[in-house]
Amino acid sequence: MLRQLLIFSVLTVIFINPALAAGDAKIGAEKAALCMGCHGDKGISVSPAYPNLAAQHASYIEKQLTELKSGARKDPTMSPMAATLQEPDMADIAAFFSNLAPAPAEGVGKSKPALLARGKQLYMGGDRYKEIPACAACHSPTGAGNPQARFPRLAGQHDEYVVAQLKKFKNGERANDPNKMMRDITARMSMADINAIAAYIATLE
Repeated sequence: MLRQLLIFSVLTVIFINPALAAGDAKIGAEKAALCMGCHGDKGISVSPAYPNLAAQHASYIEKQLTELKSGARKDPTMSPMAATLQEPDMADIAAFFSNLAPAPAEGVGKSKPALLARGKQLYMGGDRYKEIPACAACHSPTGAGNPQARFPRLAGQHDEYVVAQLKKFKNGERANDPNKMMRDITARMSMADINAIAAYIATLE
């Protein structure tokens, strides 16, 4: 039943979210100058607290900037910055970062086989006893994500950032997930589960 609901939710998201207009990556490189202070000139962030944007889907980046501007997603650093952007700016910046080479896998937790084994189990197969669906169902087995549904690329992402975002979904601090998908899933996850998934994601590239 959970799998059927997840598939229905994914199809609903795809249907209600038409593709956004493509931006200009060359123009975006100029507009993204301020972004590079945190996210790096190659889209690889200077701190694991900030997300890597290199090779992230333009549709996802644009969605997040739009919702940070509208208030659907709130962040003390990004909300004020997004407030100054217009739709063409967002499209151009998203195009710039999406065209950069992806960040390499960090391999966090490779010295902790039990942690990675649990993370892989949850990511690839979920946990039917906790009714946690597999992350791979939406984000793909390789962490490539789904640009049509605006599900983010996870491969190459910092584990610290992944942990922080899953915690925000779990406590309701972040609420811009379609149909409450991430909030419902993380509500059934323990912090041990979250740390394990984040550690496994950090090994994907």
